[in-house]
Amino acid sequence: MLLHQSTWIEIGQFLERSRTVVIPIGSNEQHGPTGLLGTDWMCPEIIAHHAQKNADILIGPTFNIGMAQHHLGFAGTISLRPSTFIAAIGDWVHSLAGHGFEKILFLNGHGGNIASIEAAFSQLYAEASFARRPAGFALKLVNWWDLEGVSALAHKQFPTGHGSHATPSEIAVTQWAYPEAIKSAAYSPQIAGSGPIREALDFRARFPDGRMGSDPGLATPEKGGELVALAAKGLAQAVDTFSREQNPS
Repeated sequence: MLLHQSTWIEIGQFLERSRTVVIPIGSNEQHGPTGLLGTDWMCPEIIAHHAQKNADILIGPTFNIGMAQHHLGFAGTISLRPSTFIAAIGDWVHSLAGHGFEKILFLNGHGGNIASIEAAFSQLYAEASFARRPAGFALKLVNWWDLEGVSALAHKQFPTGHGSHATPSEIAVTQWAYPEAIKSAAYSPQIAGSGPIREALDFRARFPDGRMGSDPGLATPEKGGELVALAAKGLAQAVDTFSREQNPS
């Protein structure tokens, strides 16, 4: 079930049987010469939308702009400051919790978001702790590549050249969902180098075409479909486990 394609009456009815919602969250940033700028928000959205076709899961709108300041040296990247990102997550959580959602799972697609999402969770819990009141909600961060079996499958599919940014696994997921948008390029070197991540100009100088340790040319829609199917199954399991988690009496 998709929240943005539902009426408020339908959401009220859903709340009678479940108090859990999934929010795909990612980033709009460069992914090398062939990766789509939306890759990091598209991957969790693709997986979440696929999962809800076979499970009674509510998927919220995709939070598609994240913390990507280090990619701002490449045209098309849009980033929030960490403080803005944290504040926006807080507003999303308070809005959903105000309607009665008690379990809010963020399905993340961008490694650069992790620290700020966890900081947002800490801020939200601290507000309740200092006020000496229950928060009224539980928050969970799940990276799509950490869903059961997904990382193992990706590294089996791509034993060399997987890397850490503009990876063939994430490119394959978008190829499966959007075959009309598949791009190609000649890479030099074929497998990109690796290194630290700092600010935008440093990143552009270290990684001239945007890749980190990866060979996106290995991606295929078929491999993407395998990843989506497995990740969707893993998401359904993660949501079920989170929903069943008991609150202290």
